[in-house]
Amino acid sequence: MATACIAQSTLRVHGNCKPIIARFDQPHASSDGGALLLKLVDDRLTLTAQVARALRDRRQPGKIAHSLCDLVRQRVFGLACGYADCNDAARLADDPIHKLLLDRDPLAGPALGSQPTLSRFENAVRRADLYRFGLAVADAVLAFHRQRLGDTVRLITIDLDATDDPTHGQQELALFNGYYDTWCYLPLIATVTFNTEPMQYVVGALLRPGTGPGTRGVRGLLRRLFAKLQALFPRARLRVRADAGFAEAKLLTFLDRAGIEYVLGIPSNARLDKRVRRLLGRARMRARTTGETATLYGETRYAARRWDHKRRIIMKAEVLCYPGRSRKDNPRFLVTNLPHRPATVYTRHYCGRGDMENRIKELQAGVAMDRTSCSRFAANQLRLLLSVTAYVLFQVLQLAARATALGAAQIWILRERLLKVAVWVERSVRRIVLHLPQASPWREAWQHVAHALGAT
Repeated sequence: MATACIAQSTLRVHGNCKPIIARFDQPHASSDGGALLLKLVDDRLTLTAQVARALRDRRQPGKIAHSLCDLVRQRVFGLACGYADCNDAARLADDPIHKLLLDRDPLAGPALGSQPTLSRFENAVRRADLYRFGLAVADAVLAFHRQRLGDTVRLITIDLDATDDPTHGQQELALFNGYYDTWCYLPLIATVTFNTEPMQYVVGALLRPGTGPGTRGVRGLLRRLFAKLQALFPRARLRVRADAGFAEAKLLTFLDRAGIEYVLGIPSNARLDKRVRRLLGRARMRARTTGETATLYGETRYAARRWDHKRRIIMKAEVLCYPGRSRKDNPRFLVTNLPHRPATVYTRHYCGRGDMENRIKELQAGVAMDRTSCSRFAANQLRLLLSVTAYVLFQVLQLAARATALGAAQIWILRERLLKVAVWVERSVRRIVLHLPQASPWREAWQHVAHALGAT
């Protein structure tokens, strides 16, 4: 029978003559049993420990109940498990798995930090803390890949992309952007790709006001990245890749002086349209003859008004053909210092940049990168960096899962199938035992990932 303190629900299901009783009466249990995989990743990278050391603790020592490392881990692991808000802290305060993630006794350990504690933590950071936090994330990511790849790296591609982060309140520096037609922030994301690997690894994120030049903060971010990459991978060439929002004169000059390869999109204008006219005419003739999309590539030398010299421009003359629709011209332009053939530059060295959209989608939908609802700008920058930290853990988890049926899964699929597993926690004097469902459909993948991360 149900007691006064244990609620139950009685369900009658068609096809079953017996009533079904549902009770939330299992102590020492959690719905995030698989999150221990992220703990294994974090222990391997020492990521949360490094970023916690980057923050200065200005609290009075005698009044501290939760260390900065505990608060960082609580927020990072909470984001990774799908708990985007500090308000979720009350629901997770006594969760045995989340205690275990913070190196506490899962049954008798003290409760996790409350929502007010986490809110004070987020709003106490200063600009110097954020600068060191960002460096710590980049250091941990690059050190991991240096250990993984050693001296085999010959090319590192740095991808840059920005997106809009709409705001809905009185957030500091949330300004109206006419292009996006909303009040927003404009976060900048930087990733690195090693050799010809398909995965782009996030190494930096910068929250920016809602208006201003698209290259705000880019040169400073790149300068720090160049120094770290050249120290860790001295034999590798560095290449910067970005869309048309980054083709600014100062950035191009900066890259030329640094001796860095680059391939950047540039917007169309009357002069470039005139240069591509003949090539586009040939593409129209081919599309008219074959009835299929036609694409031709060419090049020219061009200098925009603020450029200090002419640069190589790759032209793509494309005519799109869709059944039942009229043909459509689709010219595109790149500026680059690469020496390869125009078609090779465009198809092999530039088109991979489009996968950055998937990284941004994973950051937004997977680890709540867009949950920037604090009134202070610095607190929102911290939230962005915490989301990036959680995403870094997931990217290492994706590497460990490559040889499984989840090898191509995005992070919300990994969360659903590997982390969101019911568990009953049993503790004895000698060990802690996690009892996971025997019928778990992704048991083999979970065990493979655990062994890839060092489990025995």
